[in-house]
Amino acid sequence: MLFVVETPAELPPPPPLVCLDPGHSVHVPRGTEPIGPGSSIRKAKDTGGTAGEVVVVLQIASKARRIMLARGVRVAMTRTGPDFTYGERGNADRAKFCNRREAALMLRIHADGSTDPGRHGVSTLYPAWHRGWTDDVYGASLRAARLVQRALVFATGAADRGLSRRGDLTGFNWANVPVVLAETGFMTNAVERRRLTSSAYQWRVARGLTRGAMRFLGR
Repeated sequence: MLFVVETPAELPPPPPLVCLDPGHSVHVPRGTEPIGPGSSIRKAKDTGGTAGEVVVVLQIASKARRIMLARGVRVAMTRTGPDFTYGERGNADRAKFCNRREAALMLRIHADGSTDPGRHGVSTLYPAWHRGWTDDVYGASLRAARLVQRALVFATGAADRGLSRRGDLTGFNWANVPVVLAETGFMTNAVERRRLTSSAYQWRVARGLTRGAMRFLGR
């Protein structure tokens, strides 16, 4: 007698996950943390950000999450309320939060500040190459930064302040997944602050961030 053993069809892989990281917290954690794994250089866990930034970037991230979910991408957010509460609550733990979820991209969302009230525009930061810290994610992060910046400028019409390579950001140096940080405008510029606090403009920013992320993911 011939027995036929049926095996279940191979399941398709799950859709990629984007880890959205709206910057800072209302209640700023105390203390410092190593700037990178094994480093003797320490930085504040969180500087608190620019006035009004904590609220605005969460609103933008929440809108981006809705768009991404509608496009079939899984999303995790480091915070959905006023505070980031994972681990020691610092930027190293924000990176670890996304590492643990094996994110295809960690997209950090911030709003800038300056002593010059005339400064305006958007920029995207990406990690500098550092052996043992970022060498495994440097190339992908640079590619993501280019795509996010291009899409953000197109969606908002904001001034293009370009890309910035940073070796001093703890949230970059602890990341084991591709990571970028979008500065979505200057809270210290009166015109840009009004835009950033507008729901309509936040949707434009969210669409730009999503478009850049989707292109990075090849979707």
